[in-house]
Amino acid sequence: MEYYNKVIESVGVRYLRGNNFKIERPVSVVDYVDSENTAILLHRGSLTFGEDQEAVNEGEILFLPAGRQTRVSFGTVTKRNEAPNEVFLENKKKYLQTISFKEIKNLDDDCISTVSFEAKVFDVVNFFNSLGIPPFVIRFNDRVASVLEDIVKESEQNTPGKERVMKLYTELLVVEIVRHILKNRLFVEELSTNSTYFKDPRLIDMFNYIKKNIGGDLSNKVLAKVANVSEDYVGQYFKMLTGINPQDYIEYQRMEAAVELLRTTKKSIRDIGKEVGYKDTAYFCRRFKMMYGLPAGKMRRRESLINVQG
Repeated sequence: MEYYNKVIESVGVRYLRGNNFKIERPVSVVDYVDSENTAILLHRGSLTFGEDQEAVNEGEILFLPAGRQTRVSFGTVTKRNEAPNEVFLENKKKYLQTISFKEIKNLDDDCISTVSFEAKVFDVVNFFNSLGIPPFVIRFNDRVASVLEDIVKESEQNTPGKERVMKLYTELLVVEIVRHILKNRLFVEELSTNSTYFKDPRLIDMFNYIKKNIGGDLSNKVLAKVANVSEDYVGQYFKMLTGINPQDYIEYQRMEAAVELLRTTKKSIRDIGKEVGYKDTAYFCRRFKMMYGLPAGKMRRRESLINVQG
């Protein structure tokens, strides 16, 4: 148990956004994926996910780890209601209408609440993504549902200390999700295999070096020197401890850095690509779209709209 306490203590949490939605038009997003962790609480109606379209019951939460692609269906859908993630994000208002928390109780329509957040180990590794766990339903856990509701309610307030309270609630949400995983012995193999990086300081040195030099040379030759292992062995060593090869991990971190720059600066796509380590802008754009399902420019417009709404 002490080991898991250390794991939880090492995870830095940041609230990103919370919303309530009425499902205006049913849609099945065939390749839903987000760069952030998202928890979706179903208040009323139909919510299914995965290729088998597993159902989420009312009062339960669908948890989508950052970067994990799956099919998500909002409302009762038919074949004609299918849409790729890019189309869904571009036309989100057509499918999901923003409402207040108070309105949920007065509507008979399908309704959900969502909270998106970051959870990073040592401020570097996306915690839930790194564990390799798939999207899953949090069932029979009123505690998690209650905390999620508190976050969304607080986000609608305009009172002193709002940001502090939302941060505390979001940290509590992450702890409760981890507790739920441990209590129900979910993904035990993934947890034991893919969280071994907490035990090796050389790997932490590599994580930190990658973060500080995200736009520079991060070849296996460089990483081998940082970890003080041979160049031939560094890839195997990294994958043995994390479950992912170092260059895939580096690309994911570069794309996360690019998303943050799109969100917080007015720099051009070309400059952002170069800043995170891509000399070829066209290649950067192709890889970005492949990872997130939409072009970098559209991601920027989407984030701008979300921030304005928030």
